Amino acid sequence: MLAVLTTHPIQYQIPIWKALSVRRNVPLHVIYMSDLGFAHRCDPGFGSDFAWDIDLLTGYDHEFIKVQTGSSQSSFLWLRLGTGFGKMLKAMGVRVLWVQGWQVAAYWQAVREARRVGVQVWLRGETNLRSNAGGPLKVLKRGLLSRLLARVDRFLYIGEANRQFYISQGIRANQMMFAPYCVDNARFAAQASRLRSQRQALRRHWCIPEDAFCFLFLGKLISKKRPGDLVDALRGLRMKGTKRPLHLLFVGTGELDDALRQACLIAFDEENRTSHGRNAGPAASFAGFLNQTAVSQAYVAADCLVLPSDARETWGLVVNEAMASGLPCVTSDACGCTEDLILPTYPELSYPVGDIARLQQSLEAVMTNQPSSHRLIAHIDNYDVLRTVETVERLYADACNGTTA
Repeated sequence: MLAVLTTHPIQYQIPIWKALSVRRNVPLHVIYMSDLGFAHRCDPGFGSDFAWDIDLLTGYDHEFIKVQTGSSQSSFLWLRLGTGFGKMLKAMGVRVLWVQGWQVAAYWQAVREARRVGVQVWLRGETNLRSNAGGPLKVLKRGLLSRLLARVDRFLYIGEANRQFYISQGIRANQMMFAPYCVDNARFAAQASRLRSQRQALRRHWCIPEDAFCFLFLGKLISKKRPGDLVDALRGLRMKGTKRPLHLLFVGTGELDDALRQACLIAFDEENRTSHGRNAGPAASFAGFLNQTAVSQAYVAADCLVLPSDARETWGLVVNEAMASGLPCVTSDACGCTEDLILPTYPELSYPVGDIARLQQSLEAVMTNQPSSHRLIAHIDNYDVLRTVETVERLYADACNGTTA
């Protein structure tokens, strides 16, 4: 059996578990340590209670186990295993334990317990060299992390930046297998296809002018995602003058809600906040939080997604979602997905993080030469759930045959 230990039901992981279960080449059991995302809980980034509106729990074998919990979801001590985890794995007949990183203490405990009872360990994390750079505790953290990684048999790397991180940690090439970060491409493509005939109606609802070029920011409105950079870039383009009117569509909520509203000329505000923007700001619509079944409305209404995040953005799965919907994307070079999703297809749509002038150039590039939706969809097909599932199936067959790295 392959046992997966993960923090909670995560919307982009669920399609992997379901596909593995449908194909039946790997006996799978998913172990959750929290019901975050399934039950209504407050997410500090969104600043409100929510639960995902898609089916997270049917179609695969799973259980929730009791763990010791800390008060903060961002804390290393948020989740800690109790005693007997290794014995539980042996009693279940587990051959391989797959953990989803090292951000909580429970993962470290699980790796140690698995090795103690002779269970092979796989790891699939997000870290890259940029997100792991700097900090006074870097040397200490690297030493501790090296001890953990030495106990791992296989590394499922999500993309090129992640692979380079493992190389920097001394991981051998034959220990690493490509298991790309992915979303349910088919679902997003189908949702976009159904909504495309409603594009003008969606734009009218959000007060986006019919002739405007609409840039979409989708995600938590927090500092690491740098949404203000997009406001500054559009303000500069507006002063330079463009052939088409420019419009911003913000989808999401967070700590920067009011600051962004004050910087924009508000055309639509779902939350009816009291902040009013300056006339010099770019025109913007604030749609609030859209759940998984509604978010495709934004991908269809917009003309380009922009992700200006700093190096704490270890990937940026909204880019996968947008590309699967046929929508071009501009990203900063700090986003973990840039080497995989942007540079191979449209390198001019990547810019140095925080460089507003270069961001403006990328925005002008996408307006001048609109990328082909067919080319975007063809490229994102390489980052599909099936690719990860096939990797897992091959590795599990190796584990059953006694093949080691």
